[in-house]
Amino acid sequence: MVVANSSPVNPMVFFDDSIGGQEVGRMQFYTEVFRKDGVPIGYKGSTFHRVIKDFMIQGGDFVNGDGTGVTSIYWGLFAYKNFKLGHSAPGLLSMANSGPSTNGCQFFITCSKCDWLDGKLMVFGKITDALLVMRKIENVPTGPNNMTKLLVVISQCGEI
Repeated sequence: MVVANSSPVNPMVFFDDSIGGQEVGRMQFYTEVFRKDGVPIGYKGSTFHRVIKDFMIQGGDFVNGDGTGVTSIYWGLFAYKNFKLGHSAPGLLSMANSGPSTNGCQFFITCSKCDWLDGKLMVFGKITDALLVMRKIENVPTGPNNMTKLLVVISQCGEI
């Protein structure tokens, strides 16, 4: 997977994460364009609500916090942009949705190669630092529907 170095088109962003109220570190990502100018949407205070070991960690529902909320920089659902990047390794940032043209605010980070998702879900970034933080989140205990038993929060986020 190739995501260009940080630039105005492909910025570097970060998530500072906590598990059960304890800070566990920072994940940094190179991303493709992910925002619309002037739209004040961010992930601070949102959770990683769903974890499937050896597959993915899912978050970004800052509407309901449980995977049922949807909004976007376009104030609704939107279609895929492209499928040029594959789910070829751990640490890839991809859109989470419920079918074609249903992208919103939710995303997931791959914990392993997930090439069966290629052509179905859109990769738009890559962790450049701190796969260890991703692994800590991946190992959080889960309950029914792979929901985390501990609160996993993006305590701070932004562009570097």
